Amino acid sequence: MIVAGQLLLEDETTPGLARLAPGLVRVEDGVISELVEGEIPQAFDLGGPGCLVSPGFVDTHLHLPQFDMIGAHGLPLLEWLSGVTFPSEAKWADADYAAAMTGRVAEQLLSVGTTSLCAYSSVHHAATAAAIETLTKAGLRGVVGQAMSDRFAPDGLVGATAELLDQTADLLHRFPAGGRVAAAVTPRFAVSCTAELLAGAGRLAAEHPRALVQTHLSETVPECELIGELYNGASYVDVYDAAGLVTDRTLLGHGIHLSPAERATLQQAGAVIAHCPTANSFLRSGAMDRHTTITAGVRTSLGTDIGAGYERSMVRVGRAMIETAAALGADYPAAAHAWWQITAGNADAAGFTDAGRLSVGAPADLVVIEPNQPWLTSPVDPLAMLMFAWDDRWVRQTLVRGEIAYRAA
Repeated sequence: MIVAGQLLLEDETTPGLARLAPGLVRVEDGVISELVEGEIPQAFDLGGPGCLVSPGFVDTHLHLPQFDMIGAHGLPLLEWLSGVTFPSEAKWADADYAAAMTGRVAEQLLSVGTTSLCAYSSVHHAATAAAIETLTKAGLRGVVGQAMSDRFAPDGLVGATAELLDQTADLLHRFPAGGRVAAAVTPRFAVSCTAELLAGAGRLAAEHPRALVQTHLSETVPECELIGELYNGASYVDVYDAAGLVTDRTLLGHGIHLSPAERATLQQAGAVIAHCPTANSFLRSGAMDRHTTITAGVRTSLGTDIGAGYERSMVRVGRAMIETAAALGADYPAAAHAWWQITAGNADAAGFTDAGRLSVGAPADLVVIEPNQPWLTSPVDPLAMLMFAWDDRWVRQTLVRGEIAYRAA
């Protein structure tokens, strides 16, 4: 298969930016076998001169059971969890329901070009395994974690500490790091986890040195205050650090309300803040100061955080990243950086060496995009026009491992 068009590539001269070049991608046996820049051939199978050919988008923070509750507006985080989220996640006690829902979620993600993800399941062990198996069959790449909670959640959404740790250990054994979809160590957040559970999660992370660790951090001020009450005045980051959960393979959702000392700890460990701008505005949690975070040397990525996040498209989340930074008055990223972030940047943050780039030998996870705007002849930077005029209907095909997994009607 030959996929031709304007290729979205990394800018080798300026790290952290994407660039465009006309060319083609040749796909053989599910991988990219050749990448040619400079000309668009007359004969091709997908794409065309006016199409953008992008690596599949990478979403580094989302909740699989929450796709059916997008739009529960007007509630702060802790009320939103108890009133909307927990009832939705309770349905995942039925593993067959979880598998069917995950299949629908996979279709939605592929329709907006997302081919890789870092996802939370629910507290249910069988449902998490079913979700991993379903995503694998759909061809996506990523990790899924059983969201461990042993307190402060309704009956049916908390588990016994030892049992939760044993169940996660089982998933890590059955779906190890390096597989197309792997298990992750996923304590939900420190409010809903005892110190014993967090310490056990830290031990699992140490025993599985390639497994991703994911949890939530400093999303709202009341949440941070509650952490201080529950953990004898310790800071949020220090709670996780003491448990062995702050590592260079840790993805921490949100990270809005952080002190300089907390940022320093994250920087020293190489941990990543998964910035979720649409979810932060939706729940009125605050605006993450990405500029200050990056200036402090902390790595960042981007996530939809569905269902607090209301945008499934990583392009729209990239745009929200720019708008949030601009509203804070700091230097804000260019569109070329946002395109890099939702592809190679997010892949690097998640440790996905086989995602986010058009490169020979990589799995052919591609998005073919056909804008109905004059994006190549406009006086506006074409990457900026694509980002700010974005329409999900421009996604014509999404490929995973060289197979068309989504085709627009």
